[in-house]
Amino acid sequence: MDLLFRDLRQTLRNLASTPGFSLTVVLVMALGIGATAALFTVVNSVLMKPLPLPDSDRLVRAWEASPSHGYMHTNAAPGIYKLWHDQNRSFESLAIATPDEHSLASSGGQLPERIETRVATWQALPTLGVQPAYGRLFTANDDRQGAPETAMLTWSLWKRRFGGDPSIVGRQILLDTVPFTVIGILPEWFSWPNPRVQLWMALGPEVSAQEMASLNAHSFMVIGKLRAGVSVAAANADLTRISANASRQFPGDSVMESANVKPLLDAETYRVRTLLNVLFAATACLLLIACLNIANLLVARSAARRRELAIRSALGSSRARLIRDRLLESLVLCSAGGLFGILIAQFALQWLVARRTNLPRVEDIHLDAAAVAFAVLVAIFCGLIAGLAPAVAERHDQLLNALQDQSRAVSGSRQSLRFRRAVLTVEVALTVVLLVGAGLFLRDYQKLRSIDIGVPTANTLTMNIELPFIPYKDGNKKIAFYEQLQEQVRALPGVHGIALATVLPGQTTGEDDDISIAELPPPPKNEWQDVEVRFVDPGFFRTLEIPLRRGRVFTTQDRLDRSRLVIVNESFVKTYLRGQEPLGKHVNDLNNAPEGNKDPKNEIVGVVGDVRTTPDREIEPTIYFPLYNGIRGEMNIAVRTAENPLSFALPIQRIVAHLDPTLPVADILTYDDVVGKNTADASFNATLLTVFAGLSLVLAAVGLFGVLSFLVAQRTPEIGVRMALGAQREHVLRLLLADGLRPAILGLVLGIVASAGLTRLVASLLYGTQPLDPLVFGLVSVALLTVAALACLLPAWRASQLDPVAALRAE
Repeated sequence: MDLLFRDLRQTLRNLASTPGFSLTVVLVMALGIGATAALFTVVNSVLMKPLPLPDSDRLVRAWEASPSHGYMHTNAAPGIYKLWHDQNRSFESLAIATPDEHSLASSGGQLPERIETRVATWQALPTLGVQPAYGRLFTANDDRQGAPETAMLTWSLWKRRFGGDPSIVGRQILLDTVPFTVIGILPEWFSWPNPRVQLWMALGPEVSAQEMASLNAHSFMVIGKLRAGVSVAAANADLTRISANASRQFPGDSVMESANVKPLLDAETYRVRTLLNVLFAATACLLLIACLNIANLLVARSAARRRELAIRSALGSSRARLIRDRLLESLVLCSAGGLFGILIAQFALQWLVARRTNLPRVEDIHLDAAAVAFAVLVAIFCGLIAGLAPAVAERHDQLLNALQDQSRAVSGSRQSLRFRRAVLTVEVALTVVLLVGAGLFLRDYQKLRSIDIGVPTANTLTMNIELPFIPYKDGNKKIAFYEQLQEQVRALPGVHGIALATVLPGQTTGEDDDISIAELPPPPKNEWQDVEVRFVDPGFFRTLEIPLRRGRVFTTQDRLDRSRLVIVNESFVKTYLRGQEPLGKHVNDLNNAPEGNKDPKNEIVGVVGDVRTTPDREIEPTIYFPLYNGIRGEMNIAVRTAENPLSFALPIQRIVAHLDPTLPVADILTYDDVVGKNTADASFNATLLTVFAGLSLVLAAVGLFGVLSFLVAQRTPEIGVRMALGAQREHVLRLLLADGLRPAILGLVLGIVASAGLTRLVASLLYGTQPLDPLVFGLVSVALLTVAALACLLPAWRASQLDPVAALRAE
């Protein structure tokens, strides 16, 4: 231990004597370890840690699936769930749930609030292993049709809205003006499926018996708990058997012939698994580049200390002792970099969590003991690798050359120089891989942002309102509210138009449906004609400037008594009518028939231009129904204005409050922000990879500069001789530039080849960009060669300005 502490003190003195070198190594290591530790924390928290639920390894989620049609993750219809529930042999329990939103009435001086809820069968919470903190769970009696309305509060809502008062259990709260009895409080640890869910409700009173028997309404998530000893594959085969039988038994319905069962953890994270693995691989590349750069710096430092090391060797220091000293120096530097890297990781995680709030299990992401241990192990590993590099670069028997004449010492350092060039080649290759990845994501993001969704978004305000079911059960009351709202909003100075729709273009996918056309033969068995479904008011197309191609748009007369009319988009005509005259054709769509009207035929009265559901999706066949058929309460509103749209938010909220004080207004955003939300993930991915690629490019440039500076220092006598014998300065400049660019060009070629092979791994994350985009590969090549040339130019230029007499005197 005394020897170790003595060596440590000597190492610290040596490092303190070269503060520039030491700070450079610590900073490079801190960046590499910080980025890697941050992404390790995300990957570990999201993909690796078990869900905080009892028996989480037995919890699964099930979807309907049709591999032949490319559908693998379709929410289940309640009728299929019932068949699965009654006929399966693999599950201890099976339940369904669906997301919803409700308006929580004002209480205790608090304003009304829109909250996210879950509507589920009574088995859902016991399946997840949840016991209430206060009160009780739902029972089968709570889950039947016609049962009294009941609800369970999450711990966060109970604390925030009701002050943690246990007496709220047994009392009533108003959701969409309907009284619900609070039967229990969920425990503090329970936040599944995400912390935004504030309240749970029993399914039976909320869903009609007709809907529960439906085989077509694919709108429910199915969760289950496997029996002990049953595998996921066996459960998948069990449900697939039931679905296949149902598909044969009900050929006229959109029943899928298969099932897809996944562990609940995989089900929650499968959409981001590839992305997180790619980002983690990118940080590993950055860390490796940093480690290689440090190895190069230590080799250069070792070369500069060759005479010192040679003297120590001549005086009896063994090879092991010299290697130990250099290892200790490397470990001290990398350990310091690791400590600062942990601080960088903490700040990086805060930024990441703030930017990607929609990441699954985002509430579980924090720097923990596993992340700190990972950072420590990485620092030690990098310290060992970088510390051994000088020993690999130069053999022990070559050290004595440093005590002989200088010219022979040059030849003795050739192995060191070859090692540094090889390291630099690998560095450049890894940098090219990161640059290509960042370029693909950047180009993809630019394409997404430039996609025209089909409507202008400037100077437009959007918001969301949901009319409670009970007070607005009568369709005429809904119509009266919408018409008064539109009339008063249009009267505001500076308002050019108002549009109401269940889903706005560019906002989200919304609901879809399976249809047939009465005048055409039905589609073959197990084939579906799927369309996007929208309910819109008469001013929708005019306000959003969606062009009318044929026929007419809706009028204020297309309401309850004349609502069997639809408008379709051009994509619908091209896909399903195959060039036939669309006007006058009838769409069979029983699911969206008006209340009390069981005639599924809806006459096509108009054709409008195509719009996109979201920027990253292709244009899809779409049917527009009249808003005033009285069957929809939740509305998205778009208000076209003459100036700053956000300045109209408060006046419109006041109008809503005047019409109905119980209605909260949610999601007040400009239309540009709405579209931007759908490209935010692409922006985040591109930004993060660009940062990694930029850092790696800087490190590669520093490595090139260092190698060529070292080469110039070693070849100074040779350069002096060449120039004394008549070599021109331009010749010397070209010679050294070629020496410096050789590893860069070789690294570029290797990096391009590696990138071409690896880009297929990110193909699923790209929306409009080909993995082998020639523009990206071309720009990366130009950028890399430009930076490499600039990094090599300064030391080469200095060498070309040498005074040959001074160089020969130094020799």
